[in-house]
Amino acid sequence: MAKAVWMPEEFLLRLSRLGEKTDEIITKMLEAGGEVALEKVKDNLEAVIGRGTLRTSRSTGELVDALGISPVKLSRDGTLNIKVGFSEPRRDGLSNAMLANIIEHGKHGQPAKPFLAPARSASRKAVIKTMTEAFDLEVERL
Repeated sequence: MAKAVWMPEEFLLRLSRLGEKTDEIITKMLEAGGEVALEKVKDNLEAVIGRGTLRTSRSTGELVDALGISPVKLSRDGTLNIKVGFSEPRRDGLSNAMLANIIEHGKHGQPAKPFLAPARSASRKAVIKTMTEAFDLEVERL
């Protein structure tokens, strides 16, 4: 036999308001998590550029400056997401994504200097924590 459980009226009211603002809350959570991930990727990229080269580095800082996060977008499958990546184009006509790929994976005569994969794994817990805190803050505001 089932027991009836009565929810507090305030809780039910907050829960209904949460439903109306779900997309807004998810957007704030993703932006907060994206900022944490962006900082880790930027730190890693700055650490590997010019390291272990035979010649003096010719880095202009343009690749680091091109790093950023996208606005929150709705994907084809209906999920909201945010991406950390590089804006295009560069002043010299090359692609930032291509240069980042060469740094990440290397090429003939140039060893790989991974910065994206380590940033993803290193920032995972911090991103989840930040997103959870952003969620809790938004729920408290309701």
